[in-house]
Amino acid sequence: MNARRLFTAATLAVATLAALPTLAQAPAWPTKPVRVTTPFPVGSGPDAWLRLVTDRLAKRWNQPVIVENKPGGNGFIAIDAFKRGATDGHDLIQLDNVHLVAYPHLFKKLPYDPVKDFDVLQPLFRGYFFAVPTDSKYKTVADIIADAKARPGALNYGSWSVGNPVHLGSALFEAMTGTQMQHIIYKEVPMLYTGVANGELNWALGTLASTGPLFRAGKLRYLAVAGATRQPLAPDVPSITEAGGPAGFEATGWTAIAAPPGLPKAVADKLRADIAAVLADPEMKDRYATFGYTAYAPTPEQFKAFMAAESTKYADVVKRAKASLD
Repeated sequence: MNARRLFTAATLAVATLAALPTLAQAPAWPTKPVRVTTPFPVGSGPDAWLRLVTDRLAKRWNQPVIVENKPGGNGFIAIDAFKRGATDGHDLIQLDNVHLVAYPHLFKKLPYDPVKDFDVLQPLFRGYFFAVPTDSKYKTVADIIADAKARPGALNYGSWSVGNPVHLGSALFEAMTGTQMQHIIYKEVPMLYTGVANGELNWALGTLASTGPLFRAGKLRYLAVAGATRQPLAPDVPSITEAGGPAGFEATGWTAIAAPPGLPKAVADKLRADIAAVLADPEMKDRYATFGYTAYAPTPEQFKAFMAAESTKYADVVKRAKASLD
């Protein structure tokens, strides 16, 4: 072997040895069971969706993925448990848009920082529908707007609390149509939509999952999708603009899986890629479509921009509605 070949071989050997520590330091994750804390109760739509996702993540990771339900306290109980958990990615949390972009405007002080305390990994969007009693006189969203303008304060809509996505979406509808209606609060979600079916409420926003049983029983009708496009699972239901509603109106509730901030980039990238891969699976698409959910897979930068825009939107809605949870 001549000197040039000896030099080349030696150089390659040194480069290979130099790379070994870097390869050895590449994070192996997960190395133990992963826990996902959720503020939603067992059996709720967000909980059911989360369990579909975590079952498939467990198979990809060859580790158990445990869902731990900690409902109540505006989600603060679950968030506190998450903040006291592991910071290496083995503790995750499910949050929704209320926790991340609405509560900062509804509370003067929060026990968490929605920007600094979470690295939001992957969102899931769900679309809302305008639901009315089957025998309602309203045939279009334009009918609701016209009656609300003719009789300020006479019409009502409902939700299960102040500041949830359905309440804020309904308040946004009031703001964009220049109307004033009553917000009626029900203790439980099933009671809310039974109230619509019984005619106690003029209308309410709801997902296919929450309103589907009463719709299939012939006790509810859908006037429109609360957004710009029709939904594949309800292709005959018009969009908001097709039904005479305000252009640009969209009411959505979304949940997301978040991790602690400051994860190694390789771990954060793996989490995002694996969750996205699960959501993109055709079987999963069919499954979570039955919940009335629509997948949305933005880049981290796109989603940060979206959350900032959502925060601005909710700030205006909360101010107009004079809503507060303090």
